[in-house]
Amino acid sequence: MLHHSTLDQLEKLRFYGMARALRDQLSQPDINRLSFLDRLALLLDCETSDRENRALNMRLRRAKLHQIACMEEIDYRTARELNQQQMLQLACCDWIRRHLNVILTGPTGTGKSYLACALAHKACLEGFTARNHRLPRLLEELTLARADGRYLKILNALKKLDVLVLDDWGFTALTQTQQEDIFQILGDRIQKRSTIATSQLPVEHWHQAMANPTMADAILDRLIQPAYRIELEGNSMRKQFTNPEKSMP
Repeated sequence: MLHHSTLDQLEKLRFYGMARALRDQLSQPDINRLSFLDRLALLLDCETSDRENRALNMRLRRAKLHQIACMEEIDYRTARELNQQQMLQLACCDWIRRHLNVILTGPTGTGKSYLACALAHKACLEGFTARNHRLPRLLEELTLARADGRYLKILNALKKLDVLVLDDWGFTALTQTQQEDIFQILGDRIQKRSTIATSQLPVEHWHQAMANPTMADAILDRLIQPAYRIELEGNSMRKQFTNPEKSMP
């Protein structure tokens, strides 16, 4: 009965890993050979591991990565000018600790979104928070949020993310209002958080895709100057992956 009471109390306190480990210990006939402190250490190890796994799963769910991607599965064999040494450097996540950005450009199908998701996935593994957004959709959401009072709430949420992925930058020309939204987002994050941007447009063409040239200067200065730039080349890799459920590395 004492065991059942202890297990109930552990679960009420949300020590789920410890409760599961205690059940495992109770099922082992020779567990009493271990000292109390040894058994307690095992329980604490299980609880710590359980909490870390739950926190990781929560970070990955909140990241909303639209591809299953990881750094270990990046394809370096396909000719697309992807520097393996640079990617290994980024995998250390020091760029996040230094609040730098990553710019991924290249033709459609060269794996920009996959690389962005892989970097965000690695960030989650290392304990950082991340969130993936298609920039056109995010800008639409911000337009609606201006009308229903959610605008500041969304900006505050974006400001707190360690890594913000803005996918499909330059997919359409940016209006004055959209530039103001991006300026607010990047202004909150500069030298405080990291941003990943992907685009089919070369960086040199980003300025002319914005309505207000003065604000364009300010936006690009906040995004590009403190950034690693990865410029992919080559043909689309999508034809290599006929399985629609398989992501392109």
